[in-house]
Order: sequence, then structure tokens, then C-alpha cells
Amino acid sequence: MKTAIWWVRRDLRVEDNPALKAALEVSAEVVPLFIADEGSMRLDAPKRIAFLWNGLRALDGELRKRGSRLIVRSGRPEEVLPAVLAESGAQAVFAEEDYSPYARARDLKVGDTLPLRLSVGLTAQHPVAVVKNDGAPYTVFTPFSKAWKALPQSSPAGLLANTRIHTPQGLFSEPIAAGAEVPGFPAGEEEARRRLEQFLAQKVRDYHDGRNQLDEEGTSRLSPYFRFGMLSARLAAAKMSESARKAASKGAETWLNELIWREFYQAILYHFPGVLKQAFNPALREIAWRDAPADLAAWKAGLTGYPVVDASMRQLAATGWMHNRGRMIAASFLVKDLLINWQEGETWFMHSLIDGDPASNNGGWQWTAGVGTDAAPYFRVFNPVLQGKKFDPRGDFVRAWVPELGRVPEKYIHEPWLMNLQEQSAAGCRVGRDYPAPLVDHSAARERTLEAFRASRLRWEQRQAGEQPETDLPG
Repeated sequence: MKTAIWWVRRDLRVEDNPALKAALEVSAEVVPLFIADEGSMRLDAPKRIAFLWNGLRALDGELRKRGSRLIVRSGRPEEVLPAVLAESGAQAVFAEEDYSPYARARDLKVGDTLPLRLSVGLTAQHPVAVVKNDGAPYTVFTPFSKAWKALPQSSPAGLLANTRIHTPQGLFSEPIAAGAEVPGFPAGEEEARRRLEQFLAQKVRDYHDGRNQLDEEGTSRLSPYFRFGMLSARLAAAKMSESARKAASKGAETWLNELIWREFYQAILYHFPGVLKQAFNPALREIAWRDAPADLAAWKAGLTGYPVVDASMRQLAATGWMHNRGRMIAASFLVKDLLINWQEGETWFMHSLIDGDPASNNGGWQWTAGVGTDAAPYFRVFNPVLQGKKFDPRGDFVRAWVPELGRVPEKYIHEPWLMNLQEQSAAGCRVGRDYPAPLVDHSAARERTLEAFRASRLRWEQRQAGEQPETDLPG
């Protein structure tokens, strides 16, 4: 064919892009097209949308190096695509398959009337490829990861450095919006590859031990780049597998498992789209959550009185990113200490995170809440004080994000309420005035939560047995 459209969605890269490569293989000209539609441009996620626009500008720069440019249009895909097909004379639309319910419904609608050709690229393995012998999906991570690793891993299919991309002249493009810079995360494929190579060269060997330390730069910080496909999961998996083989690195193997967790949650969303609306575990869908707007607001603002929780939430507010250990601690506190519905936290993270991905975000929240597939047991409750002492032993992370605790001695940094008035005065931090007292007593809150979870399980078991539950939810 003479011309094809490369419909850019979550694949803001040229390297190892199966959709772009497929379009180039069958057409002389390619129109790189991004459609700013309501489903992909969440107005309630300003930092993530800014990162996206920055990534689109970087992609446009990469395309211009190859003689092409990015065409941007606003509107519904089912209306924009026919218009661009007519204007350009294109005969097919190539895109990377996405697995969210919104994306699958969108593509079904478009594919009903237009020549849409989808490629696998969001994940290294398509969700239907990693299934049991009988075709059933895995719902436990360990067998999923073993099956994933046993599959043949296809080689990244990058373009040659001198490959030209010919794009028809005269096509109208809306301007690429100027997104605010996201602190610590320059957008674009080039930055993503630089970070990956730097991580492989400097940090991967210590990743197994260092990835949980809040006070160290032990993670790869690549999640935003995976979120928008500025980095290919297949390319990253290939490089990490190669690194593990060459150096027998436990760190590389651990990082590869983290990538497979991402693939696992994408597969769960693909096979069980209902997880976006309810807990995967039916026995834990009737928990009597607290309606506590003031406590929820304090959690969002990083004013719970538990330093490691507050530092994590303030890091999120300032940067749009949060250390994974911090995510687990903050999520556990909301659900297990405050007994607030995990979906409130899931929604807030999707509002705040630049790497907010429906599959990973939902999977992470359900895991921590203990209500999901392969979840942490519901009776596992993180102690925020012990978590802080273990993963921020000197309090450096807390002091960086909670400046009112800057002069608090290391002995009290995770329990400032234990200081007497003289010690509080010396530290310049009066608990209850300069920094809040704890919202809840952790031990009492833990027992309250365990009882609420047990009651939900009991109600479910009674219904399964055909009995009338002895206790029902209030109201």
C-alpha cells in the first residue's frame, strides 16, 4: 500500500515498536497520528497528562530526525481516523494493542468500520499467551511468572538509525500542548533508554536489597516510561535477561520479576476486567468501610501523624511519583489503619501518579488491601512505625519530605509523639501543633480492620451455604 497510519497511543517510541515497524513494512508513507480523546486525556490527572504531552514533543523530535513529524488531532477516534484516512489516502491503521476495558471497547468500535491492525507491544507477552494448559488464566503470580519465563522471548525489533519515515505533506496538525516539566522525570524515549542503561551499569547488582530502601536511590524509576511506552517492555526484558546471564546478578533477576508483575496485572485486567469496579475476591466485597472524609483528606495531604506515611504522600504530591515501598505503606495505612475503602486510594493514585496505569494501580491496591488475586493475606497489616524504622532507619527520607520533623532526633523520627515536651521544644516540633498527632492507634485500628474483614468473609460463607447472614452491612 502507498500510505498507512501509525496510531500512536501508549507507544511513544521508535525503538522496538511493532506497530510502526508493521506499518513501514507494507507502506511507502506513514502518518504518525496521536488522537487526544476524552478516554486517554484524563483532565483529573494533571501531572500525568503533562508528562504525556512532554513525551509527545520528544517523539515529534525523534520523528523529525527521520524526516517525519507527529500529527495531533482532538476528538473521537471513530471520527478522527476516517478523516485522516481520507486526507492522506491511507489504506490501513496500525496500532499497539491495549488491554484496558476502555481501550478494548474503543478498538472494537473502530475495527468494525476501519482497517485496524493491532500489534503486541504493550507487554512482552500477550495475556492470552501466558495461560494454563487448559487455556484458563493464571490468578497466582508464581506459576504465571514460571510460564512467562518458559515462553520464547522474541527479539526487539528496532529500526536502523538511518531509517527514514516518509510522511505525506500538507496534513494539518494541532499544536503539541506545552506540558509543565515533571520534576525528576524528563520525558521521552531517549531519556528512558539512558535510564535503563544507567541502571544496568550502576544499580542493578544491588537492586534485590536496595529496592526497598526509602532513603536510597535503589530503584530504576522507569515506571513512567513504561506507562506511555517510551520504553519497550520487550526490550527491557531482553536486556535484563542478558544482564542476569552475564553477571549472574540476583538484582537483575529480581528486577525482571518486577517487570513480570506488571505483565501479570495486565493479564488480570485483560481476563477479569471487572476488577476495576470491585474486589477480585468475592468474599471481601462487603467490608463495612468507614465513611471518614476528614481522615481521607489527612491521608491525601500527608498529615496522618505517621511520618513514613506522610513523607510518602508528600513525595507523591510534589513529584507525581512514589517509591514502591512507600506505595505499599501508604496503601496499607489507608485500608488497614483507617479502614477506608481501597478504591478511594486507587482513585487518588490515578489522579496523582505520572505512571498511573489502570492495571498496575488496581493490582497493587488490591494486593495491599488483601482483596485481590494473589493478594497479601488480609490479616497482613503493615506497622507504619516498624516499616519506617526498617526502610528509612536514619529518617533521611522522612526529613526530606516532612521538614517540620527536620530536627527530630533519629530515636524519635518515626514516633515523634514519644518525645516529652522538653524534647519537642528542642526539636522545634510540638506534636499536635507543628506536626499532627497520630490519627489512630495502630494496634487498635488493626483489630478493628481484622474484625471488618472477618465479618465480610462470614457473610459471604453464610450466603454460599444458603444461609441468611447473621450480620449485614449497616443500612
